[in-house]
Amino acid sequence: MKPMARLGVGIGWRPEIADAVERLPGLDWVEVVAENICPGHLPESLVRLRERGVTVVPHGVSLGIGGAERPDPGRLANLAERAVALGAPLVTEHIAFVRSESPALEAGHLLPVPRTRDALDVLCENVRIAQDALPVPLALENIAALVQWPGEELTEGAFLAELVERTGVRLLIDVANLHTNRVNRGEDPLAVLDALPVEALAYVHVAGGLERDGVWHDTHAHPVTPEILGLLGALRERVDPPGVLLERDDDFPPEAELAGELTAIRAALTAAAGAAGAACAADVTGAADAAAVVTATGGPRTADGPAPAPGRTSRDADAARNRVSVAQTALLSALVAGTPVPEGFDRQRIAVQARALLAKRASVVRKVAPELVGILGGREAYRTAYVGYARHRPLTGGYRRDALDFAEHLLVRGLPEDPDARRLLTQWWQDRAGSLPNGRVGRWARRLGLGLPRLPRLPRRAAA
Repeated sequence: MKPMARLGVGIGWRPEIADAVERLPGLDWVEVVAENICPGHLPESLVRLRERGVTVVPHGVSLGIGGAERPDPGRLANLAERAVALGAPLVTEHIAFVRSESPALEAGHLLPVPRTRDALDVLCENVRIAQDALPVPLALENIAALVQWPGEELTEGAFLAELVERTGVRLLIDVANLHTNRVNRGEDPLAVLDALPVEALAYVHVAGGLERDGVWHDTHAHPVTPEILGLLGALRERVDPPGVLLERDDDFPPEAELAGELTAIRAALTAAAGAAGAACAADVTGAADAAAVVTATGGPRTADGPAPAPGRTSRDADAARNRVSVAQTALLSALVAGTPVPEGFDRQRIAVQARALLAKRASVVRKVAPELVGILGGREAYRTAYVGYARHRPLTGGYRRDALDFAEHLLVRGLPEDPDARRLLTQWWQDRAGSLPNGRVGRWARRLGLGLPRLPRLPRRAAA
């Protein structure tokens, strides 16, 4: 495995803080959410940063590489296109699943894969498929989780180490996620760090959060805590990370506070560097041995593509994928569709996670369609109406489609009760959805006097 290029200290680029990011002193690089940019129309701020020589790395959030289904070729092509457009040295994603195909359900969030042999086999094959489709190296991030899978066979550290050994994939270690899993699942972050194949480290994420009612919320909207900086220092004592990045996704502070957080990150790295000398020497020796069994493309292969895990046939691999599919679908359905909680899971934790997913979905729809808040009479009224709509209607077609479906749901039920608000909501829906459908929504619009034409009905298909 070739040494990773030095990235330095950076920050997650977001449109809300684009100007501030450009002015941050000593900024080495930025990371951008891959799904939020269009390769042919890069934001001017990113263009200016690239012209200054600032490295830009695309960070994907929707591939679902830990899912039971093989990676979608279209999503892989999109990620590859963004890597090329940004001139990125690598792309990153998450060790997570985000959807199921049958039934079609979307979590709208990163959910943990079970640390089992079946799930590891599926993940390794998915990683090799992704590596073949991408023009630059891939790095995968450990995620924060509230839900604990029953019957896990591997620790987090062992799972990550074997993943690297079998595929050659690089790792993006999020120390805030390690802290989250310490609070929420009782896992030892230092044990994870001790088990990591440090030669595979691409870079590190640092982010803030807060604890509420005994649960740590990885919000990316609060300052980085001393505990998380302490874990960054512990990682630095084991290896000099090629890059460290501050993530901030909401409730953005003043520019000076962002700069102060980057200064605190640099200070934590410097303070830990003095204790790292002897450990680094041992790590280099171990890395040389490990590199001999890991290739750049990763993993054994056959003429037909990635080979199954050692000692397992293709039939075994298909059976493992089916078992993972059943398990993941059952969990996802319980979280987003209100179906019974699968046996072995903590029902209280599942309920907390389901509420968190619903709150996140409401928040994203509010950002995608901010006009709905004003039309419905404020944030609280919007949230109450949205939760009533979404509680048993899983996300299936993306957030923009969800906003339109929410508006249609209200209109079909004669809501909002205020005629002026109902007229505004109807007009908002019409402006974004195109021609009004026949049925109750169309009838409401015509009763409100919008003067919108009825669509012609399609002729019925003759019976076979």
